[in-house]
Amino acid sequence: MNDIYSENIMEHYRYPQNSGTLKNPDVEFHDSNPLCGDEINIGIKIDNNKLKDVKFNCEGCAISKASASIVSEKMIGKNIKDIMKLEKEFVLDLLKIPLNPMRIKCAMLFLRALQKSIAQYLVKNDIRN
Repeated sequence: MNDIYSENIMEHYRYPQNSGTLKNPDVEFHDSNPLCGDEINIGIKIDNNKLKDVKFNCEGCAISKASASIVSEKMIGKNIKDIMKLEKEFVLDLLKIPLNPMRIKCAMLFLRALQKSIAQYLVKNDIRN
């Protein structure tokens, strides 16, 4: 088995955490990775500048779906300003697997969509970051 498909990655791919649709989200957002065809829909709820809840539906490779599961678990309860500062090293540290540049784009899909949805929330509610 290829190293990028570690047991943890495959477990999160098969049984993703926070997968589903959020009832009455503050923001819904769709994003995709046109290079490989991965797509994600995300819904978020924010309360007191913290991510109260997040749900996603992801169609794509094991890396994008597992990354969404793993990263989403760490995001609930975090301050949205802190989430906006996260970069690829955060995701790569959580995944604990080596990735080539093409797979890094797959791994980053969830965080990128989450940050865009938070940015949309901030604009919608006229909140200055």
